[in-house]
Amino acid sequence: MTHVAQAREQVSSAPLMIELTTDPARLREAQALRYAIFSEECGASLHSPLDGLDHDEFDVHCEHLLVRDRYSGQVVATTRLLDSNGAGRAGGFYSEGEFQLVGLRHLHGPILEIGRTCVHADYRDGATISMLWSGLAQLMKERNYSFLMGCASIGMGDGGIQAHAIMQRLRERHLSREWLNAIPRRPLAELHLPSNITAQLPPLLKAYIRLGAKICGEPCWDPEFNVADVFILLHREQLCPRYARHFKAVS
Repeated sequence: MTHVAQAREQVSSAPLMIELTTDPARLREAQALRYAIFSEECGASLHSPLDGLDHDEFDVHCEHLLVRDRYSGQVVATTRLLDSNGAGRAGGFYSEGEFQLVGLRHLHGPILEIGRTCVHADYRDGATISMLWSGLAQLMKERNYSFLMGCASIGMGDGGIQAHAIMQRLRERHLSREWLNAIPRRPLAELHLPSNITAQLPPLLKAYIRLGAKICGEPCWDPEFNVADVFILLHREQLCPRYARHFKAVS
């Protein structure tokens, strides 16, 4: 039994439970949630061959972490997980489609990429996010991943003002090319920022930063989702001490 499965049993009396799956039927539930959020709520132009589902060629090579409401049975949060073995079958990591990841082949230790993370609008609270991170932490413990990486999105509905303002803020404290240099394949166009702009980090990006993740380069524009994607890398040895105990290896 995996630690994720054990965690699911341990919280059997809680309103939410965690699942790790490759089952096609459960994957479709995750894809339906992704479609509802990315396409219907956020207006992404998804080119999926399946109506009402956010589906791409990476899904079959990934494991999928689900948070489910145990009373309604509804999947309320999800993220997909792609390790080096899965990336080998898929022809690369998803992030490599957006960034040239200089130094990726020289990283020492197992790598886990997360993506397509989303939470149902009625469940966007600390409990749901904590459940998702708990399942991720258990998996990292069990398999001893050294690096966690992925893309965190910033909406471009304002023409890129927030994206540029957030990057201006991130460059000051959280930009590092020590391990990787992420060169965007579609860089953002230059933009003059108003002097009174306030940068608000999106929740997922803020969560990565709190964990101790670093930004490895400038953002990439994703035209299908109309977002600026920031590449993040988290080395397990550089975790914020407040969260490190959740990710330490277990016996």
